[in-house]
Amino acid sequence: MDFGIGFFPTHTALDPGAVAKLVEERGHESLFFAEHTHIPASRETPWPAGKPLPRKYWHCYDLFVALTAAAAATSRLRIGSGICLVTERDPIVTAKEVASLDRLSGGRFEFGVGAGWNREELRNHGTDPRTRMALMRERVEAMKAIWTQDEASYHGTFVEFERIWSWPKPVQRPHPPILVGGEGPTVLDRVLAYGDVWFPNFSDPGDLIRRAEELRARADRPIEVQVISVPAKAEVLERFREAGITRVVRWLPSASRGPVEQALERWEAAVAECNGEA
Repeated sequence: MDFGIGFFPTHTALDPGAVAKLVEERGHESLFFAEHTHIPASRETPWPAGKPLPRKYWHCYDLFVALTAAAAATSRLRIGSGICLVTERDPIVTAKEVASLDRLSGGRFEFGVGAGWNREELRNHGTDPRTRMALMRERVEAMKAIWTQDEASYHGTFVEFERIWSWPKPVQRPHPPILVGGEGPTVLDRVLAYGDVWFPNFSDPGDLIRRAEELRARADRPIEVQVISVPAKAEVLERFREAGITRVVRWLPSASRGPVEQALERWEAAVAECNGEA
């Protein structure tokens, strides 16, 4: 099981390149950056966590700019989107950004995708929240066509283009891993339809493990399960390892170096205990 880090890259915190360099130097396997283009001031849609929404949600750097800085500052670290809101992005532009980042990083990019929870945010991008799942599927499928075909076409309800040329192509073949976020009742259907990995937020470990077993039973190809927002508790890590979870990711605070290093130390202590090194 691999151990990774999640981070909201904001202009008020340790900068993305410095975070990435620190995470790599301390031996972690991966780093995932969150994305929000903005947060509507109306705040009509409640945050799923049920608390006041943290300010970091509307102070993020652009996802791909931050990831490029992380790639440039490192040489081994896997870098990923945790998650990219493809329902708020043009698929042709996003396909080029993904392919460009994968090439510039030497094939180290992991493409976490999600449909989004904030209905006003989606509407500001011209997306109907009621059809966002279908839209996400078409945009991911269209990007796959662009990455894998010299002359790509896609014909769907929401995405439509005929015979386009787009380079570069990703280093990873056939494309970077698609990590499908979400914990809803139909998320496994989406993973099976177009994902390589199920990438849920941490919730009840027993329920996650049960659903992971269901996913494996339904799948006709290898599909990994990785979990983000995992607590720094060795017993949780041990349970996930025994269940075949392939990666666990811990969020760090969007803060200066001191608090970031302190949070890393707590995570590393839990990892060491899980690995029998404490």
